[in-house]
Amino acid sequence: MAADLMEIDDSLYSRQRYVLGDSAMHQMAQSSVFLSGMGALGVEIAKNIALAGVKAVTLHDTQLCETWDLGLNFFIRKDDVLSQRRRVEAVCPRVTELNPYVQVEMSSSLLDDNTDLGFLRKYQCVILTEASLSLQKRVNKFCHSQQPPIRFICCDAYGICVRVFCDFGEEFEVSDPTGEEPKEIFIQSISQDNPGVVTCMDNQPHGLQTGQNVIFREVRGMEELNSTVRQVSVLSPHSFAIGDTSQFQPYAHGGFFVLVKTPKTYKFETLEQQLCDPQVLIPDFSKPEAPLQIHAAMLALDTFQEQHCRLPNIGCLQDAEVLLKLTEEVNATLKYKAPLNTELVRCLSRTARGTLPPLAAAVGGIASQEVLKAITGKFAPLQQWFYLDTIEVVRPLQSLSVEEFIPRGDRYDGLRACIGESMCLDLHKLKVFMVGCGAIGCEMLKNFALLGVGLSKSSGEVCITDPDLIEKSNLNRQFLFRPYHIQKPKSTTAAEATHDINPDLQVDAHLNKVCPATEGIYNDSFYSSQDVVVTALDNVEGRRYVDSRCVSNQRPLLDSGTMGTKGHTEIIVPKLTESYNSHRDPPEEEIPFCTLKSFPSVIEHTIQWARDKFESAFFHKPSLYNSFWQTHPSAEVVTQRMQAGESLEGSFQVIKLLSRRPSQWVQCITMARLKFEKYFKRKALQLLHCFPLDTRLKDGSLFWQSPKRPPTPLEFDLKDSLHFTFIVSTARLFAEIYSIPYSEKDLSEEVVTRILSDVKIPEYRPSEKCIETDESAKKPDHMKLPLSSEEEREAIAQLEQAIATDRVTPEGLKMSPLQFEKDDDSNGHIDYVTSASSLRARMYSIQPADRLKTKRIAGKIIPAIATATAAVAGLVSLELIKVVGGYEFESFKNCFFNLAIPVVVLSETAPVKQTLIRNNIYFSIWDCWTVFGHEDFTLSDFMNAVREKYGIEPTMVVHGVKMLYVPVMPGHSKRLKLTMQKLIKPSVDRRYVDLTLSFAPEADGDEDLPGPPVRYYFSPDDKTP
Repeated sequence: MAADLMEIDDSLYSRQRYVLGDSAMHQMAQSSVFLSGMGALGVEIAKNIALAGVKAVTLHDTQLCETWDLGLNFFIRKDDVLSQRRRVEAVCPRVTELNPYVQVEMSSSLLDDNTDLGFLRKYQCVILTEASLSLQKRVNKFCHSQQPPIRFICCDAYGICVRVFCDFGEEFEVSDPTGEEPKEIFIQSISQDNPGVVTCMDNQPHGLQTGQNVIFREVRGMEELNSTVRQVSVLSPHSFAIGDTSQFQPYAHGGFFVLVKTPKTYKFETLEQQLCDPQVLIPDFSKPEAPLQIHAAMLALDTFQEQHCRLPNIGCLQDAEVLLKLTEEVNATLKYKAPLNTELVRCLSRTARGTLPPLAAAVGGIASQEVLKAITGKFAPLQQWFYLDTIEVVRPLQSLSVEEFIPRGDRYDGLRACIGESMCLDLHKLKVFMVGCGAIGCEMLKNFALLGVGLSKSSGEVCITDPDLIEKSNLNRQFLFRPYHIQKPKSTTAAEATHDINPDLQVDAHLNKVCPATEGIYNDSFYSSQDVVVTALDNVEGRRYVDSRCVSNQRPLLDSGTMGTKGHTEIIVPKLTESYNSHRDPPEEEIPFCTLKSFPSVIEHTIQWARDKFESAFFHKPSLYNSFWQTHPSAEVVTQRMQAGESLEGSFQVIKLLSRRPSQWVQCITMARLKFEKYFKRKALQLLHCFPLDTRLKDGSLFWQSPKRPPTPLEFDLKDSLHFTFIVSTARLFAEIYSIPYSEKDLSEEVVTRILSDVKIPEYRPSEKCIETDESAKKPDHMKLPLSSEEEREAIAQLEQAIATDRVTPEGLKMSPLQFEKDDDSNGHIDYVTSASSLRARMYSIQPADRLKTKRIAGKIIPAIATATAAVAGLVSLELIKVVGGYEFESFKNCFFNLAIPVVVLSETAPVKQTLIRNNIYFSIWDCWTVFGHEDFTLSDFMNAVREKYGIEPTMVVHGVKMLYVPVMPGHSKRLKLTMQKLIKPSVDRRYVDLTLSFAPEADGDEDLPGPPVRYYFSPDDKTP
């Protein structure tokens, strides 16, 4: 089905297309992959590459399903174990379900040192997991020797250690090493010199590196540069040299440059060549020697297996000593030796028979991205080893007895070998609240199921909530959902799917948004009953809100997010770390109103303009229309009130809509044609009337110079497909909001041409209205602007006319507002925005964007791919184990990664800050002081209680937005005698309130000092929230 250059199914792949691009998507759809080993790592990779959309994948494995596979492989069920199925037979149909475009085959043939490897020639990429080192070397040598080479990847997960190795041949060409979209950077000046120096406008950083190439466009004066490619030599963050420009014309103004992406070739060595001198990625700079230490320890483990035909026994000190000796021997063969890490080797020996499912998920995500790189040449490949250990997870457990880690014949044996029985039991009884059940949410639920988080028999629970329904575009990375789930709630569907993975899990699924409006459900007592909160959200506002609730209720929060191949995790632990709200990203820069309205310079401006036009015409105005007539149901009464001089908000806009209301398809086409005239011809004529091309500013410089672009009026031409699309899509949207029927034939060129031939376009007369040029000016609210007496008279006359011509009917006073929906290609929304944006771009000589890019920008779509989602969820779930174990601050790790480059950076969390109030009294974001009162407890009693308990007297008391006591406010001193009950007026069931206090500064004239929130209980009996 995906064999040739078929059209990409955008409804399924849209979010991933924005990550990989169409060229890489087509290459994937023609690539076959061989994947061996259906353990924890293998099944992760199988899931991720099937979701991505390769042409075909062959899953290979020879083992039978065992009970402990249930805790490692989310596609193996209890029935598979009881029926003694092969792992690959159990997994294959479930991987097939993930993507209808991927052919999934299975093989259980023997693959060993004697197998003829010729069968691998039909694959573009071979991945080995759970293979011996000798087999890895043999298969790698075979793949490397082919012409062209077969891309080879091998990965292993043993207990706390994992490794990934890549060999893509001696000349692997990458079309786009970073995947970052080059930006158009406007030019301030170019010197006429040797070398010529380019300076960016407004000191904007160019983000270039010496040796890269840029192309110049629209330069005025030094026009020899236009369309030429120049190599840059960086001088500063906002300037660079481009070679000799001394013989060129002097630079006048304008122009921009764009980075030219150039392919890069990477050279790989074989596994055999890399063993003694490995090229490694360093993920944790607090232990830069770790990758080489793990390299030596895991190679020693390979030797141990060869010698003993088994892995070290759990807790066997003799095996640990043998492994230590072997590691020393391996270390001696390395070109660069790292100091022997005895603790790491001993932990590896003890846990090697086990598996940490979240670690397999994290590394499975990273390895899967390497598979996609191997078959597409998109993004920089891993060179050549990635090593990771999670010694922080097991370090505090080393003093436990061996019995803790011994198998018990259940699904948790693999996990138990790593973290022990007590920690497993703590996970079973955990109560977790997870907000969001999208891509990260599905991956987190999978990890919860494998870890046994929240089991009903242990009184544990996973509470999840998400108000969204499943859409087709979700299926590309939210792997718990299938096509037959579309339009079902995410949370309940995900709960059922998680139950299939682990039937013992207790999942309570809600359909609520978590926000101030649902605080009746998710109140303080709810948060206090949870052990951990997890955010699986795609917006900052939601994260900030949940974080604030966790801080006020002293609950740990595990946050993560992705954008394309980038991902982050943040671990927030009460009393130990800062919170999510402790740091704030700079706000997104808003496009100035005057730029959007009159002076666009880049395609993002025209797309936002088109999106705003959609919102205004097809949502806001119809919504205003409906609410006006719901408030004022009688048009006659509205007329009388307006004649009496009464001002009714929105009346002018609503009456204008009523008077122009179409009733037939012909009128919708006419309205669309008039919109074309207004937007793309008259707007340009009016701008050029106000600011002719030779207009100069006070300083003598030209008004129309970069980044301002002078518009060119567009002449309507129905034979231009863009003009036709705009007319038809606009008319369709008018028909929708006015409930006017139309047929397929009405959309034809023949019908549209016939209607337009009768449309009379009024002659253009320039207006004398002022055009805003101030970039700091905000968009005026036309609802709030007072009407002129002429406008009032016009509105009354139009309303009287509408009443007289029987246009005021119940249907005539209703419109159907349209919510912008980017993922339904049949509704014409993206057609409208794309055509309107492209026409405006043409009018301003801006390079237009295709439909796909327009959809991403207009729909604010966050590019997403399953590989990054799996990786963040795995990393967060590892931290969950540390939170449950009550580990020390140094154990916790935040992570940032970009799988495209690739870079993975693990770092310590930010320690909580202690803020000094004065007199050696400190507080942190996690502190909450408490005061217990009673019915007659006065404000003065409250102030004294704070002073006596905490050693400092408040100067100001605030409840929410209400100031209870501010000494300088008139009458506030009398409040000291009032009871807290009377001042706050709590509802009957309210047992406490959180108050904000300020304290007197040490020196007069300084600002009041902040303190922690103070929770005031109305009764001494209310000791628990």
